[in-house]
Amino acid sequence: MRKILCFIYNNMADFEITLSCDMLGCLEETKIISVAYERGTVGGLSQLKYTPDMTVREAIKLDDIDGLIIPGGFERNCKEELIELIQKVDRDKKLICAICAAPEYLAKAGILDNHLYTTTLDHSYFVENGIEDCFPRKNYLEEKVVIHENIITAKGKSFIDFGVEILDYFNAFDNADEKEMYARSYKGE
Repeated sequence: MRKILCFIYNNMADFEITLSCDMLGCLEETKIISVAYERGTVGGLSQLKYTPDMTVREAIKLDDIDGLIIPGGFERNCKEELIELIQKVDRDKKLICAICAAPEYLAKAGILDNHLYTTTLDHSYFVENGIEDCFPRKNYLEEKVVIHENIITAKGKSFIDFGVEILDYFNAFDNADEKEMYARSYKGE
């Protein structure tokens, strides 16, 4: 059974990951496990409420994780246990996916130092808000989606392509044409 963790938190941009989770849920032998800092209810930007399956601390103890998905959002509280989970998943060479502002978590965990990535947060965001830019800008690519080894990052509005690339990572498509047709169907093309 493939197990994919999905980190959820208050005011996350849940639209960025619901399609990815839906797509993954259609794969045989795949289980999506929602994790949060605490067991209580989490509210997304959509105003929908979510209840995590387990805490991040509990997830760190799991040995059979195949991936981690992190949505963007405006209240990105990067606690030590999330950094530990990200680093563990990366050490195990398992898939890590972050969209929109969520690559900031990966940067704070130090894993973008060795990976190409994209993010919606440009350097000016940090300057304008008086925040230190934690990103290794030398590895930044101005692309909708960037796949580098076990890391998939995307701009927030590229959530369809993000989901398709996650599926492709798990060999869900027989060929490039099938992958393209699948993406186009979700885009209404």
